[in-house]
Amino acid sequence: MNTKPRKVMIIGSGNVGTSAAYALLNQNICEALLLVDLDTARVEGHCQDLRDAAAFMPGMMSIDVRDAGDCADVDIAVLTVSGGALKPGQTRLDELTNTAQIVKKIVPQMMAGGFNGIFLVATNPCDIITWQVWQLSGLPRSQVIGTGVWLDTTRLRRTLAEKLEIGAQSIDAFILGEHGDAQFPVWSHSSVYGSPVSDVCLKQTGQPLDRDALAETVRKLGFEIYARKGCTEYGIAATIAEICRNIFTGSHRALAISCILDGEYGERGLAIGVPAVLAQSGVQQIIELQLAPDEQAKFSHAVSVIKSNIARLP
Repeated sequence: MNTKPRKVMIIGSGNVGTSAAYALLNQNICEALLLVDLDTARVEGHCQDLRDAAAFMPGMMSIDVRDAGDCADVDIAVLTVSGGALKPGQTRLDELTNTAQIVKKIVPQMMAGGFNGIFLVATNPCDIITWQVWQLSGLPRSQVIGTGVWLDTTRLRRTLAEKLEIGAQSIDAFILGEHGDAQFPVWSHSSVYGSPVSDVCLKQTGQPLDRDALAETVRKLGFEIYARKGCTEYGIAATIAEICRNIFTGSHRALAISCILDGEYGERGLAIGVPAVLAQSGVQQIIELQLAPDEQAKFSHAVSVIKSNIARLP
């Protein structure tokens, strides 16, 4: 019987990191949470606060503060560091310079500390930073993933579900591409109850589905939340928790996450959002969807956007 506690280290105790810790705690996804942040007073405060919350939960969970280098026993390391708030009119890609400098310091420190778990990157721009972490770590590509477009995919399913007044779990649809402006829904592989989304929408609402308008709504959701409250935290925290749960349980479920490509979709030299099967070792299989011609063009555009920004890495 395997009694080894499942350990998740969260690097960065800002809104995303602490919300992710709270989600992991409430969903009882691991037995040990480790928080890392340069602001020692703040991270210790979060640690004590989370311990209070954990006292209400069944079972036991240890919650401690650590240095990033003390990570040899960590199963999943979640990167949530940020280089600062976005200014009006900026996109996730504008975060690259500052966040890449932070990541460039943290990852080598962790590898020197003996880390051999799975990196889960939530730091933006997610796809570019996922690639950077893989390059810096030297780990197999299966062990370096990003939250990618799984939150965007969930937003698409939620928005469709609200429109059709059904449960989001009944919708089979994916967003692919960049976690940013170059994302796109894969309508050619989208269905509800096994029927094409457009057919179900017309039957349920009497109106044809405006695919372009819906894709734009989903693309802008994160920015709208950010504009209203100055951050996004709960959605991405739930995304992190869900990915961690699927890794720990070895669910073999397909999630749309940022993966390092090595020939899949005819591409190499980048990380990008694609459906991938998750197991306890990380990515077990990248699913190659047969894209329609317009979808292939959008995928190629996302590739060019990501690669051009990878070229900007320090």
